[in-house]
Amino acid sequence: MPTKARKQPLYDQLVDVLRDKIQNELKPGDLLPSERELTERYGLSRTTVRLALRELENLGLVVRRHGKGTFVASAETQATNLSQTYSFTEQMRELGRVPTTDILEFGRIEADKYLASHMGLRIGDPAFVLRRLRSADGVPMMLERTYLPVRRFLSLTRDQLEGVSLYDVMEGAFHERIRLAEEEFSASIARPEEARILGVKEGSPALDLVRTTTNDDGEVVEFTLSVARADQFRYKVSHWRG
Repeated sequence: MPTKARKQPLYDQLVDVLRDKIQNELKPGDLLPSERELTERYGLSRTTVRLALRELENLGLVVRRHGKGTFVASAETQATNLSQTYSFTEQMRELGRVPTTDILEFGRIEADKYLASHMGLRIGDPAFVLRRLRSADGVPMMLERTYLPVRRFLSLTRDQLEGVSLYDVMEGAFHERIRLAEEEFSASIARPEEARILGVKEGSPALDLVRTTTNDDGEVVEFTLSVARADQFRYKVSHWRG
């Protein structure tokens, strides 16, 4: 380990060493040494190595894949173009990753003032609530809470949503043509429950996303509030000059 930064915590020194290697010696997709190898090479504890790898992950420099190891991240292949796609499933497949979805909650609620104002409903109107954990290559990526107007999807069941894109169900089973999906995002931090489900430390960088989707008639057919791991998402927008 370098001696120039003795006042730094050991894991912070390891972060600097590995960051230098990532930026100057390795290329996107390269596999980093295992925790055990790093422990032996630098004479550090396993806990210190794990803290360093977690910090590199939070910085977006590496991607940790369960059962496979830690890989150098690629800013290009992991960037999501907001101007071209709005489906998590489509996004991940385009990036060459395997998307999975776990349904954590499905039920009905009555729209409160907040939901009514964002979905064009009356207070008390029924809405489906769908809470899902979105993952890629087994890594938790995003926690979503989606609201759908019951009047547009009267016969919707949980089984219909298992293993299928929500938009495929909307368009295939209910003939709702998606015309526009507007998404806003802002910097945030992972709150306790979100951090637990996403597998990150409480207070880790996160992105809060709000998506409103309308059909051909201009009616809101989806309103989604999401929290995404900032270390796993890089967003870009392409601006075309007319």
